[in-house]
Amino acid sequence: MAFRFTGFADEAGKTLDEQIAVTRELGWNAIEVRQCGGKHFCDLTDPEFESAWEKLQKAGVGIASFGSQIANWARPIRTDFQIDVLELQRNIPRMLRTGTRFIRCMSYPNDKPPRPVGEWKKEVFRRMKELARIASGGGVILAHENCNGYGGEGPGQCLELLEAVENTAFRLIFDTGNKPHGGGSLWDFYQKVRDHVVHIHVKATRTVDGKEQTCYPDEDGESVPARVFDDLKGRGYDGWISIEPHLSAQIHAGKQVDNVRAAAAIYIEYGRRIMRMAR
Repeated sequence: MAFRFTGFADEAGKTLDEQIAVTRELGWNAIEVRQCGGKHFCDLTDPEFESAWEKLQKAGVGIASFGSQIANWARPIRTDFQIDVLELQRNIPRMLRTGTRFIRCMSYPNDKPPRPVGEWKKEVFRRMKELARIASGGGVILAHENCNGYGGEGPGQCLELLEAVENTAFRLIFDTGNKPHGGGSLWDFYQKVRDHVVHIHVKATRTVDGKEQTCYPDEDGESVPARVFDDLKGRGYDGWISIEPHLSAQIHAGKQVDNVRAAAAIYIEYGRRIMRMAR
């Protein structure tokens, strides 16, 4: 079985044309959509979506996953829940139209100052159950990334969240560069949740002069991407491997692409390296 490769191409270019160009340069046939022309893909109007989808189809590029804003780092537990409900409901028909199985979510960071853990957890579980119910009814998978929120604190909380939601439409995305917010080993996190993982994001980090920095996947200080790839091969995984380099752009931190040529070169090099690693 072979991996399928994709990526957050908004780290290579702001426009959809630029994102398509790097995807085709790598020989890939899908992107993981997020920012598009300065706007989140999940927030596009119907005409804007139709225009984007037509452009992707003409280029022979599909959509591997919708990298939504649902329950993410910018939407702590105090955020109006209807914002996420509407985003999911708006995009399910688009996912069905494009043949896209996954929509990425997180699990609501706690407030500042934080709510008591029990109160935070109870509301996270309530919201995620409802979102999973909507996803299930729409025939898509709500895929939780090990990032911000209750399920990103560590493997114990992540598994607790899965058990509480208890819905086959709620599964996991594992990011090889997102350290557990509650501390501990990222590799240990992966080993404990891997049976529930349906999609992979690739980031990599190393420590230089006592500071953690992003790097190419074959330079990871703990070799997490390589270890995950080896394990996936042994388990017969044939899903998506999606790159999110965080080298020239970090969308979540407001760092957009400012030099398209340089960003595209980095993205292409990153993609080539993970394909070599996977072989």
